[in-house]
Amino acid sequence: MRRTRARRSDYDLDPEFKIGVNRSRPLRPAAILCGLVERRRGLSVILTKRPETMREHAGQIAFPGGKIDPEDRDPVAAALREAEEEIGLASGAVEVIGPIDPYETGTGFRIEPIVGMVDPGFVPRLEPLEVEEAFEAPLDFLMDPVNLQLLSGTWGGRKRRYYAIPWNGRHIWGATAGMLKSLADRLAADENPGEEE
Repeated sequence: MRRTRARRSDYDLDPEFKIGVNRSRPLRPAAILCGLVERRRGLSVILTKRPETMREHAGQIAFPGGKIDPEDRDPVAAALREAEEEIGLASGAVEVIGPIDPYETGTGFRIEPIVGMVDPGFVPRLEPLEVEEAFEAPLDFLMDPVNLQLLSGTWGGRKRRYYAIPWNGRHIWGATAGMLKSLADRLAADENPGEEE
């Protein structure tokens, strides 16, 4: 993967929306693990579904991850710690590939997405207060631009656009879909190094 990284955000589709957001608050650092598993049919991506009972992000599809704690050495350590806490993925079962573009959310987080290869023998052990379900989705499906939808909704009385990827009865949207698009853009740029994003 290329070393130069762009900044991605929930505001990429509607830059003017960011003007109305309170910019005085600092972004809270977070990290997620984009875990790839090699299967016979190809690579898959580990995703989770948040419980409907959660105060924030209830029922949403997400990568394992969360806030970076002061004791975390770096975003990689935070992503691996969160993956172990949420789905029982031991850090020794992950071969870290590296980060992709950081992602800023409308809820005030600056997420560092970390990509890593996961041991195919891994069996999830869920933390039920944080994760209702862990599942794998095919990487080739998630990376195919044909499957990426552009939808819109109203937040705070204003219309906003966002990315979504429907897969197997699940609705992957918002920051998760945005980070998957970022990964797809990065992979496409690596395959065509002479082209600009």
